[in-house]
Amino acid sequence: MPTIGFVYPDHAAEDDYPLAERILGDGTALRVEHIYGTDLHAVPELLDLGSPARLSDGAALLAKHAPDAVVWACTSGSFVYGWDGAAEQVAGLSEAAGGLPASSTSLAFVHAAQTLGVRTVAVAASYPDDVARLFADFLGRAGIEVVSASAADIDTAAEVGNLPAERVVDLAVRHDHPDADALLIPDTAMRTLALVDDLEHRLGKPVLTANQVTVWEGLRIAGATGTYDGLGTLLRTGRRR
Repeated sequence: MPTIGFVYPDHAAEDDYPLAERILGDGTALRVEHIYGTDLHAVPELLDLGSPARLSDGAALLAKHAPDAVVWACTSGSFVYGWDGAAEQVAGLSEAAGGLPASSTSLAFVHAAQTLGVRTVAVAASYPDDVARLFADFLGRAGIEVVSASAADIDTAAEVGNLPAERVVDLAVRHDHPDADALLIPDTAMRTLALVDDLEHRLGKPVLTANQVTVWEGLRIAGATGTYDGLGTLLRTGRRR
């Protein structure tokens, strides 16, 4: 089974990854290493957080795990670079990791939506409004229509990581939209993996969350093809193109 390495910013909801490893339960290893920047959902700080130098440091930290693929486990620190910049970012991460397959959470959202045939989405974002709009723009560039986007205006990832489960569920349920094929929750600082199945049951549609799609993307680019219960429709389908 593959070993997948995740470059994770600071500390917030990284315990979603060992939880995912336990849910997968097939020997897949999910290894997390941290890089550090200013813990603020603001464009200049996010550009610094996802810079080539910081991601190169993350790739170096992951090397001891001998991963088969690496993923930049940050949504805002990837989409803030725009569509072309996000592609350049993961190309640089791949190069820093010795040519391994690489991706990011923003690209994972796009690939996941495409795999499920999702064309319209609602976004329940923790970010300030200006940052949330950049995510909507990123999705639009990929041909995914955002029919509704909310911004909870939470300034730091640490604050997001401290949200209780009931607040996360409320955020998701209140900001779904009847015209959306799926609901997207785009912050890897938010603990969501234990909530995905319940949210899908409540809303009656796929729910894509940042840590969920990041794990899925790691499996996809590592060539894994298994199906898994307990992590939503996306992992249950087994489709990874």
